[in-house]
Amino acid sequence: MLKTLKALFEDQIAQYVSADDPRDALPLAVAALLLEVSRADHDVDAAERHAVCEAVARICDTSADELETLLASADEAVDEAVSLYDFTSVVNEHLDHARKYELLVMLWRVAHADGRIDRYEEYYVRKIADLLHLSQRDFIRAKHAAQHD
Repeated sequence: MLKTLKALFEDQIAQYVSADDPRDALPLAVAALLLEVSRADHDVDAAERHAVCEAVARICDTSADELETLLASADEAVDEAVSLYDFTSVVNEHLDHARKYELLVMLWRVAHADGRIDRYEEYYVRKIADLLHLSQRDFIRAKHAAQHD
């Protein structure tokens, strides 16, 4: 049963990833998680969009040319996704604890980009942190790090 569910989630991601390069799954998953947080308050402003672009470029070493295509694919993937697990499972597979913590800081930066953290944004960041197997301590440290940068 678990193998069937895992295959289902992998199929969900696979429809947006290049068949030539399975490493494309990580940038897509990272971008999708960041977009989920930016969309949480139903108002994605320019500062949040900029924070998403910076975070994807930094974590996934994505060029500016690839960024718009990636974000368009991630937007579509977020619309089609059944759960956050679709994306966090890919991140867990490819990133170590330090890189996942860096992603958590970036999620907080996106949430705080418009000058305030909406309760729904905080909910999404907390949920993603849990799915990335990050501790409560990491959650709080990342929040403070993002607000004081």
